[in-house]
Amino acid sequence: MAILRYLLLEKWEGKDRGVVVHERLQEGMSYESMMRSCPCPSGYEVASPRIVEAIYAECVPVMILDGYVPPFCDVLEGCSFFIRVRVREIPEMKKILMRVWLDQYSRLKGRMKHIQRHSEVNMPPKRYDVFHMIMHSIWLRRFNIHIHNASTQNK
Repeated sequence: MAILRYLLLEKWEGKDRGVVVHERLQEGMSYESMMRSCPCPSGYEVASPRIVEAIYAECVPVMILDGYVPPFCDVLEGCSFFIRVRVREIPEMKKILMRVWLDQYSRLKGRMKHIQRHSEVNMPPKRYDVFHMIMHSIWLRRFNIHIHNASTQNK
């Protein structure tokens, strides 16, 4: 189990009705009415699948991360659709989420709904879907990639 998941479970699982965290989703429980925000902890892998799942569920992502830029921030309105929580702030996560005022939450949810189509997978790809988001992100990073040709490597 990833360290972040362990920290989340240790601090929040079964301890507060306001912050519902489970190791596994429980059958027969309706989560849709409970979801205002969804934790997206990064771990050994990036949190991209969790972000897409949260967006698909129309739930504001709560990015729990340190030390890297969340996926697609270069193309999705400067990452203005999620709440950021640092790893050391996990114990204060409820307070952080409670400080997000209803108007702020409505703005986040509106932005998240606006970018929802960018997380869709289509076959064949459609304009502005996740395939095009990935391609655009790669295109934006092309200046950050330095490719050495064979002649410079032999010197």
